[in-house]
Amino acid sequence: MRSIDVNEAIDNSPLGGFQWMVVALSALLLIVDGYDVFVAGTVLPTLIAEWGLSKPQAGALQAWALFGMMFGALIFGPLADRIGRKKGIAISFLLFTFSTLLTGFASSPEQFKVFRFFAGLGCGGLMPNAVALMNEYAPKRLRGTMVALMFSGYSVGGMVAAGLGIGLIPSYGWKPMFFIAAVPLVLLPVILWKLPESLGFLIRQGKQEEAKRIYAKIDPDARLGVADRLVFSETKGASASVMELFRHQRTLRTLMLWIAFFCCLLLVYLLSSWLPKVLQEAGYAEKASLLSLFSLNFGGMVGAIAGGRLGDRFGLPKVVVCFFVAAAFSIALIGFSLPPALLFLMVFVAGATTIGTQILLYASVAQLYNLSVRSTGLGWASGVGRIGAIVGPTLGGVLLAQEFPLQQNFAIFAIPAAVSALAMLVFAISNARRAEVAQLATA
Repeated sequence: MRSIDVNEAIDNSPLGGFQWMVVALSALLLIVDGYDVFVAGTVLPTLIAEWGLSKPQAGALQAWALFGMMFGALIFGPLADRIGRKKGIAISFLLFTFSTLLTGFASSPEQFKVFRFFAGLGCGGLMPNAVALMNEYAPKRLRGTMVALMFSGYSVGGMVAAGLGIGLIPSYGWKPMFFIAAVPLVLLPVILWKLPESLGFLIRQGKQEEAKRIYAKIDPDARLGVADRLVFSETKGASASVMELFRHQRTLRTLMLWIAFFCCLLLVYLLSSWLPKVLQEAGYAEKASLLSLFSLNFGGMVGAIAGGRLGDRFGLPKVVVCFFVAAAFSIALIGFSLPPALLFLMVFVAGATTIGTQILLYASVAQLYNLSVRSTGLGWASGVGRIGAIVGPTLGGVLLAQEFPLQQNFAIFAIPAAVSALAMLVFAISNARRAEVAQLATA
């Protein structure tokens, strides 16, 4: 009889086709999730014109989906620790795809808000569960890269939304942008058929045979016997309580991550909601303004992948600090009268260091907490971030209504990036000290 530590085995085993399949399926889920989130920014200028909305009203309209995302993260993160990642992902996916489809039938701002709120519930629930699942199946040495590759799907979804907006909105209006959400429903059965359940969850539930079948796909040469037992070393003695996030000398790091999440998501949704409209008012054509959203998300994809590789090599906290510093400078520069090529370059950098950094923050959270509270940690960090996401579009609407100079607006927009850089610097220092103490204790 053998006891095989699955966590240790995955860390020490070569990366196989099964794990790449998990990356691909998770990325596909996040493409749909990203489309649902960023589609609102592509249609906002049209909604303002059609419904006669003021800028504060338009910002509040955007905030309803983000309000739903906050609750979705807080509800579905802990729930999945109890019912399983796979069920949590399925429920979240169905909720946001159906709700997004219904948004296309909205005939008033009030109906739009309700449908977007329920879509947000699903979007907020899917993300922490997908991160937790991917983090579990990725070897530690490649964890940042694989989570970042998966999360690049989120930015691809934003690029798809911007690209379709350029082609559809001028000719057909905003509603088809939401009807398209029905298409991914046909993929759900295939995704659920191929996507594995969390090994740690199965082991905690005593489902050894099911866990062994999945483990055999990771390590085909294992040849597990009937008496062999799979164990997950991180499952011992922990609970899914939120208070667990503040134990084991994690209080300061948890709080710093929450601050970084709040500010980062504030920036992501402020820019994705208002950048096309701001550029239109600055004299750019509708097509060019929507291309800015494409550039923002393309930067997010590149930043996530590059940041994941850099994080595996130099450590995620150091990379995140540098990214936030770059975000502060690039966002401030967008407010200057730049040539178009340089403007879109700054938008690209802003996307790489905000959307891309958001993805690296999720990876940082996943690495901080052990398995049994990982979804809870991701859910709460994401939930706090969603408060910032709600503030972002609303703050943007209020500031733009004041008609400040463009440079002043973007200088204000850069402040959260600077705060995030400081918070993650504190996190990095605390993390390094904890690692030194742990190393001395085992010496």
